[in-house]
Amino acid sequence: MRFSVEGELPESFWDFVAERVAAHSFRDIDDTLDEYSIGWVSVASMFDADFAYGSYAAGDYVVLSMRVDERKVSPAVLKKCVLKEEERLKRERQIPRLGRSARLEIKERVRTQLARKSVPVPAVYDVCWNLADGSLFFFSTSKKAMSLLEELFRETFDLSVVLQVPWLAAGHLIDDEGAPRLDALQPAVLA
Repeated sequence: MRFSVEGELPESFWDFVAERVAAHSFRDIDDTLDEYSIGWVSVASMFDADFAYGSYAAGDYVVLSMRVDERKVSPAVLKKCVLKEEERLKRERQIPRLGRSARLEIKERVRTQLARKSVPVPAVYDVCWNLADGSLFFFSTSKKAMSLLEELFRETFDLSVVLQVPWLAAGHLIDDEGAPRLDALQPAVLA
C-alpha cells in the first residue's frame, strides 16, 4: 500500500530519526505476562530491535519493519477451562451454583494461567519511506495493520500518513500536461 507522509521534517533529520526509532523500538514480551507489544525492528531480522545487523538508513530512504506480538487465548479454550474449573469448585464445595463474583474471579484466574502458557504470535510488516518525494510503502493490505502503522508512525515521528488511492497516486506521478486529463476522468461501471 502506498501512503504519503504529511508534515514538516526536522532540520537534523537523521538524529531525530535515530532518537525516535530507539524510543519506539520493539520490546519483547516472551518473558513477561504482557499481552501486546508493537515497535520498530530491522528489516534484516525481526529480533534486531537495536539495529545492530542492519541500518534503517538507506540513501534517501528509511527502511524499517513494524513488529506486532500478541498473546491470545482462544475464547473457546477459555470457556472450556472456566466451565471445568467452575464444575470442580461446585463439586468440591457441594453447592449448586457459584456467585457472579466467584465466576468472574475464576474466569480472570484461568485467563491469566492460559496466557502464561501461550506464546506471543508475531507479525512483521515492512515499511519503506522515500524522503525525496514523501511517499511511504507499506507491505501489507491488512486494514488492522494499516491502522497500527498510522498510529505507530504518528507516535514515532509526529507525522501523519495518508493512504494514496490510485487516483491520488496518479496525481503525484503525472506531469502538468496530464493533470487536466486526470481531472476530466469520470467513474464508469465495468459490468
